[in-house]
Amino acid sequence: MNSHEIDYKIFGEEMQFVEIELDPQEGVVAEAGTFMMMDDNIKMNTIFGDGSNQDKGILGKIFSAGKRILTGESLFMTVFTNDGIGKKQISFASPYPGKIIPIDLNEFGGKFICQKDAFLCAAKGVSIGIEFSKKLGRGLFGGEGFIMQKMEGDGLGFIHAGGTMAKKVLKAGEVLKVDTGCIVGFTKDVQYDIEFVGGIKNTVFGGEGLFFATLRGPGTVYIQSLPFSRLAGRVLAMAPQTGNGSRGEGSVLGGIGNLLDGDNKF
Repeated sequence: MNSHEIDYKIFGEEMQFVEIELDPQEGVVAEAGTFMMMDDNIKMNTIFGDGSNQDKGILGKIFSAGKRILTGESLFMTVFTNDGIGKKQISFASPYPGKIIPIDLNEFGGKFICQKDAFLCAAKGVSIGIEFSKKLGRGLFGGEGFIMQKMEGDGLGFIHAGGTMAKKVLKAGEVLKVDTGCIVGFTKDVQYDIEFVGGIKNTVFGGEGLFFATLRGPGTVYIQSLPFSRLAGRVLAMAPQTGNGSRGEGSVLGGIGNLLDGDNKF
């Protein structure tokens, strides 16, 4: 086994975090900004890329880091290693309300494809790379662009989905139509494409976009009920348009109501 073998527990409901148990000299690699807490004697080391090519010299490190630029992520990741005696715990938190999903790459043929911002952390040795779309239409209209992330190896990885997560196991030839933003990830044998919604009324007045994502089995697909883009759009729509005042939600007085409820920002 090339990846470190780690144990874990997931805590919480809406705002989850994962606690990973490390044996001596075991490590976990994580995205910047996901760290929550850790025991003493766990060493933190910032590295280029995902750490899977650290033994291949400077070119391996540069190549690993370069892949992350294409996915819009930072050049660097952080490796946490248990340098102490006995088992140690370290925790990583989800960035927004949703679910943390453990992905055992051994169960999925050593590869799992996911949206660009889904990766949370993984056992050291798991490769975090990029997956190019081979179809022009999928890249332009699929919601995920031409580039997605992929995890490869034989260890555990953890991804994050917004809202509630649905897991669908597709049989050979079975098709699932999904909102393009709701895809979290899928196994390597799933065929991913897009399909025009069709119909003038659906296109102009449907409010669901112009395209569906079509996922064809066999394989396993993870779907999220609340994509971050949708959450951010709702927050932006409710944000004050001018000045620093709120929209006075829940009050017929609107901005005047802020004078009564103590929200006085002069």
